[in-house]
Amino acid sequence: MEATRRTVLCVCSVLLALTGEVRCEFIHIPSLIHHGIEGKSLLLSVETHFSLDDAEIQGTWSHTRLSGTRTMLVTFTKENAIINMMHHNHLFFKQPNTSLLIRQLNQDDEGDYHLSLNLKFYNKTGKVFKEEKTIHLTVDVPVSTPAIEKSPSYAVIEDKANVTWTCSVEKGTRVTFQWFRDNVPLVPSKRHHFTRDNATLLLSPVRKEDKGTYHCVVSNPVSPVRHSRPVELNVYYGPYNLEVNSGQSLRTGEVFTINPGELVFFECQADSNPPNSYVWISKSRNATQVITEGPRLEVQYFKLAQAEEYLCRAFNNVTQKQDEAQFTLVVASYGTGKEMHTQKSYPVSPLAAITICSLFIIGSMLLFFLRRTCHPKRVLMNIYNRPFTEQKRPHRSGHEDATEDFGIYEFVSIPGKMDSTQASCRSLARFESVQDMHTTIYDVIRHVPETPSHSLLK
Repeated sequence: MEATRRTVLCVCSVLLALTGEVRCEFIHIPSLIHHGIEGKSLLLSVETHFSLDDAEIQGTWSHTRLSGTRTMLVTFTKENAIINMMHHNHLFFKQPNTSLLIRQLNQDDEGDYHLSLNLKFYNKTGKVFKEEKTIHLTVDVPVSTPAIEKSPSYAVIEDKANVTWTCSVEKGTRVTFQWFRDNVPLVPSKRHHFTRDNATLLLSPVRKEDKGTYHCVVSNPVSPVRHSRPVELNVYYGPYNLEVNSGQSLRTGEVFTINPGELVFFECQADSNPPNSYVWISKSRNATQVITEGPRLEVQYFKLAQAEEYLCRAFNNVTQKQDEAQFTLVVASYGTGKEMHTQKSYPVSPLAAITICSLFIIGSMLLFFLRRTCHPKRVLMNIYNRPFTEQKRPHRSGHEDATEDFGIYEFVSIPGKMDSTQASCRSLARFESVQDMHTTIYDVIRHVPETPSHSLLK
C-alpha cells in the first residue's frame, strides 16, 4: 500500500511539473452510497493514495440532511481534530486517518456526507491539491414478516363483487411489495389495480380466473426477502362448458345412436362453483316432462318407440345462472361391434344355433343316402383299373360319323340281367367297358357282344 501511495504521488508530481494542469486522485471512496441499519454503526471509509508523512493535510466532514440543512461535523488536520459538540458522542474521528465512524444510526443521520481535503506536499512544488467527495447515506429499519388481508373476507360472486388485498408490515422502511397468485407474479391490467408502493391490490370486477392462492413478498435494502402466509380466494362462477357424454352410444353432432337392446347412460357436466344442480327433461309433441334429477340419466331401450329429444339443464344456485344442452336419441344398429348385455352371456342366438344344427343333420342324411345307393368308391375304382389305352379313347356319342351308323342293329338280352330298360347305378357298374356316368345305351350294346355274345351274332 505504501509503495502504491508513493508511486501515485511521484507520477502526479512529474505530470504536474511537465504540464502544470494535471488532476490526480489522492483519495478513494470504496462506496459512494451506503445503506445503514437503524441502531447500528456505520463507517464511511476513505482510502488515501499518498503518504501522510509527505504532505500537510487540512480537511472537513459536513452533513446535509434531507431537509437541506447543512452542518459541519469535523474539522481536522494531520495532528488535530475538532468534532461538533452536538455530535461528540455520535461521531468518531481519529487523525491522520480521514475515515468517519457514525455510531447508533437513526433517521436524522440520512443525507449526504461531504469530505473536503486540502493537500500540500513537501516537494517544493508549492502546489495545494484539493479533493472533494460526497457519500449518500440512507438509514433503514429491517422489514418484518408481512401480513395480508382480503376484503371482503368471504367468497365472492364473479362479475358482481370487487376484492381488495392489503399487504402490511409492522417494521421496515423503504419497503417494496410484490403480489403473487399461485406463485405467479401479478402485474397491472384492466382488472388489476395497484397503489404506488404496490402495498394494495384491487380486483375489479372479480372473475373466475382470479380464484387461487395469494401472497405478498416484501424487502428493503437492509433486509432479505420475506413472504406472507398464503390466503385463498374463493370465487363463485358458472356454469360454463356444459356438455352431455355417453360411453355406450355413437355421437354425431347432437344425435346419439344406440344399438337395439342396449342400456345407455348419459352424463351431464359443466364447470361451476359451487357444483350445479341438474335436471333431465324429455321433449315430445311440443310438451316437456321432467324425467329425473342429478348429473346421470339412464335410458332403457324398450321404452323408446321412436327417436326422442332430451334436454339437460344445469343451474348454479349461487350465481343464479343456468345453461342447457339438447340432444336426440335414436335406436338403430350402427355396427360398432358393441354387444347387448344379454349377448355377452350368449354369443350365438338360440334361433341361429337351431338352424345350424338342422342343416348339419340334413346334410349328413343326404350324404349317407348317396353313399348307400351309388357306391361312388366302386365306380371310381373301375375307372382307374381300366387299361390305359381304353381310358385314353375319346368319348363318342355314336353320331360323329353317320356312315358308320348304317346297318342292321339287334338288341340282345344278356342272361341274368335285368329286363328293365332303365339302368341303375349298380347295373352300370358291372360293365367294365363303361367309361363314365355319361355312357349311352348305344355304347353298351356295341361293346357287350364283342366278348361272350359274339357267337350269337354270327
